[in-house]
Amino acid sequence: MKVLVLDNVSEKAVTILRENGIEAEVSATLPEDELIAKIGGYDGVIIRSQTKVNAKVINAATKLKVIGRAGVGVDNVDLDAATNKGIIVLNAPDGNTISTAEPVSYTHS
Repeated sequence: MKVLVLDNVSEKAVTILRENGIEAEVSATLPEDELIAKIGGYDGVIIRSQTKVNAKVINAATKLKVIGRAGVGVDNVDLDAATNKGIIVLNAPDGNTISTAEPVSYTHS
């Protein structure tokens, strides 16, 4: 499984992913056009509040299975578009990014 980790998510979260055999690529926040060009190669993406995962991004995500939001709410994710593609959207409202990395790693099992 290959996961794109954006928005300065904690290095501990990245470590958890890698310890579970997940290839985690860390990047700063990407502009929409760069995210659209890149997202097709990933099974998962972990974001914070900066990245907007809208319908255009989701439609370009040919392999995406899960969107993890490190933080409260998922208002920066198009839930209808994700649901229509069968993509799981989860967040860690009371925790930190480590809490988000753990369920993403479980979807890899």
